[in-house]
Amino acid sequence: MIATDITLDLTAVIPVCNEEPNVAPLLEELVPVLEALGETYEIVFVDDGSTDGTYRRLCELQSRFPKIRLIQFDTNYGKTAALVAGWEKSRGKIIVIMDGDLQNDPRDIPNLIEQIPPYDLVCGYRVRRHDPWFRRVQSYIANRVRNWVIRDGIRDSGCALQALRHEALHTQQFYRGLHRFLPAMFLLNGYKVNQVPVNHRPRLRGKGKFNLRNRIVRTFDDLMAVRWLRSRWIHYKIKEER
Repeated sequence: MIATDITLDLTAVIPVCNEEPNVAPLLEELVPVLEALGETYEIVFVDDGSTDGTYRRLCELQSRFPKIRLIQFDTNYGKTAALVAGWEKSRGKIIVIMDGDLQNDPRDIPNLIEQIPPYDLVCGYRVRRHDPWFRRVQSYIANRVRNWVIRDGIRDSGCALQALRHEALHTQQFYRGLHRFLPAMFLLNGYKVNQVPVNHRPRLRGKGKFNLRNRIVRTFDDLMAVRWLRSRWIHYKIKEER
């Protein structure tokens, strides 16, 4: 499923849905950071069924930022589908994933990617949240429950800013909603995962995509699915072979 045409150093995959006012400012911040790395790169936007002018604006920006690649869904399929579609088209040895709402800081990217290797996945965790208090409480409870159930040790499962080794995706199986549990899936497959503090910024334009239903109810269903996978995962060590 995941592309094997790995010809670049880095791919940034950015799912967007109704982020028309944010995509230009995001590129104005992101591109200088990637250029300063001195590596070959591309930026893959996946438009997950936007109903505003997000895709049209991205098409306009391609002439200004020629390293943009665009994927447009015919309707909204959710973040996991958008990420998988972006990964399938990625050509970078390292893939950075981030949101398109400007709450992730592109300046954190160098710190993430410099740890690959030895790590296969590096997750950001937000040290100073700029979300409404109710959303912060939801996240706190969700992270505590998550770690109690699946014990993957991830401090901030809601942080979208992550970097991962492209080849590690070839062993993964993805289902709707499992983007929230990417570290757990990597750990199950024997990969190394690290966490680093990252900046978090307030949303200045547009509306958030998460509410109580998709943050608590759907996540709980996904959590139970991951718990089931962990309980059925085959582990063994060979003592001797002749």
